[in-house]
Amino acid sequence: MDEGSSPVDARELYEALLGHDGPGVFGTVVAPWLASAGAGYRTWLARATEWLCQEGSDGPAGLRNEVSWELYALSRVSDVLLLAHQPPPDAVVDAAWAHSPHAPAHSRSFDGWPAISLDQYLHLFTGLGLVPFREAGPFDPFLHEIVEVEQAEDPEQAVRVTGTVWPGLWLGPLLFSRAGVRVRAGARHAERGVADRSPLYWTFLRRHRPTVDLSQGWGGNSRWRTGFRLDHRTPTGRRVNADGHQDMEAEEGNLDPSDALLTPAERQQLVRNRCLLRTPHDVAALAASDVSWALNFFPFNWRLPSSP
Repeated sequence: MDEGSSPVDARELYEALLGHDGPGVFGTVVAPWLASAGAGYRTWLARATEWLCQEGSDGPAGLRNEVSWELYALSRVSDVLLLAHQPPPDAVVDAAWAHSPHAPAHSRSFDGWPAISLDQYLHLFTGLGLVPFREAGPFDPFLHEIVEVEQAEDPEQAVRVTGTVWPGLWLGPLLFSRAGVRVRAGARHAERGVADRSPLYWTFLRRHRPTVDLSQGWGGNSRWRTGFRLDHRTPTGRRVNADGHQDMEAEEGNLDPSDALLTPAERQQLVRNRCLLRTPHDVAALAASDVSWALNFFPFNWRLPSSP
């Protein structure tokens, strides 16, 4: 953090949550941390995020990294505080998806994290200057994370949001987190057991599905040097995974073997939704090449094709 910022950071809050046992975590851990953060942290966070989202804001690599790492740490706090509001694992549905072997050893059981209400969750994040949203209407993968799928009888029925499980959060122009939603959809658009249970990329922890992020497999301080995915609004539209630099439609020789077995449309789906929505077209080849294929894609550097 720079000279004008608060002496606290999000990693400190995460580790305090990790070490807390029993009830009352909001009053004993969250609220005191928020009070300590104060205006200094909130002002730094707003200014740093605005700068990070500006076109051509490469700036010093160290400063960009510092902002991105802090946002990632704050996203971990969000992930663990939302666990209590997520559905439990489903042994039947989950059988198709092996949980990540790289899950942090200190992640506890999913029910072992301290729980707070959604009102308390919003008190924390609005206190840091974030703005909640609960947009319903048509499904939008930029804004919505699918939590539960109700399968429509008509396989061609488009994905429609039927309810909000938790709100999303904006931090200025930056999409800090998507709203968790229930949807109804035809199987040609979103399959129950895939869209709501397959591994979720760019994500630290979910109660009901495997997750994959770049902190996994690292120890000690290294896991906290994970960058935050940059999705943000611009004066002319949106940028999705704005730091991506690899052409996902490149020749197959330039892609990892598992990635190359996805169609270009499936690779786009993985970037936009952060997960697969349907069983891949070449699932047999994927399974033959790697028993843990669903966990071993590497979409973190992919960029979406340019609009015509």
